[in-house]
Amino acid sequence: MASSSKSGEVEDQGEVQKEEVCKTEELPPELLIKHPLQNKWTLWYYENDRNKTWEENQREITSFDTVEDFWGLYNHIKAASDLRQGSDYSLFKKGIRPMWEDVGNKQGGRWLINLEKKQRSMDLNNFWLEVLLCLIGEAFDDFSDDICGAVVNVRGKGDKIGVWTADASRSESVVQIGRRLKERLNIAPKVVIGYQIHKDTMNKSGSVTKNTYTV
Repeated sequence: MASSSKSGEVEDQGEVQKEEVCKTEELPPELLIKHPLQNKWTLWYYENDRNKTWEENQREITSFDTVEDFWGLYNHIKAASDLRQGSDYSLFKKGIRPMWEDVGNKQGGRWLINLEKKQRSMDLNNFWLEVLLCLIGEAFDDFSDDICGAVVNVRGKGDKIGVWTADASRSESVVQIGRRLKERLNIAPKVVIGYQIHKDTMNKSGSVTKNTYTV
């Protein structure tokens, strides 16, 4: 009798498994198909090791081109606020490296958002996620093609987020991107953010790079 009871339990479990399979097969197609992004993006991680060159410290982590793969990645990496001081995350279109000298960046610049030290616990992660969503969601409308990527720098004196564009001479595009960025991050109108050309940053004589555009 005991053997017969166990046999019945196995059969019942088999029926349950069949039902689960059938339920999965009956899911609507939109739940089974990943949602493609317009561009493929690459996440980079930089951690300062004085025994290596800057380029050696810049590590390419992975690339993705669907909404689901983005969230799978984002939910399994450290938050920006948990990175060591001196570290960066960068998200750039596939094929563009997060460095001024890259052919995709060298004619461009960046919108720079400076955060106070106290904002690391309050705003840094929210700002960085919103920037990522702007990038992969092509939130800059007709000017999204001019976007190269974004970088978050975690620093002791204050963190920074930069949104990089391809051509600093395209003033209309640059300004519209800056306005949309400020709007999406809900930055107060009285707070001014500036755009710095990479060539000016590379050739600066002091500690501050001039802003070519502001919004």
